[in-house]
Amino acid sequence: MNAVKIAAIALIVVGVLGLAYGGFSYTSQTHKGQIGPVELSVSEKQTINVPLWASVVAILAGGALLFLRGNRG
Repeated sequence: MNAVKIAAIALIVVGVLGLAYGGFSYTSQTHKGQIGPVELSVSEKQTINVPLWASVVAILAGGALLFLRGNRG
């Protein structure tokens, strides 16, 4: 498998995951302060939404790479 085919498949997979889940979330932890032996930290949940159009473009680009690369050789 060459690099173009792997990139095309990766784009298709990322696009499908973007359509299925619509985004992802992660937890960021920040160190707010320290009072003697006591440390204060805050965990905050962040959410990133993946636009629908970005998922569709990724699927189309991956499909185009597979199709065009397959026709050339």
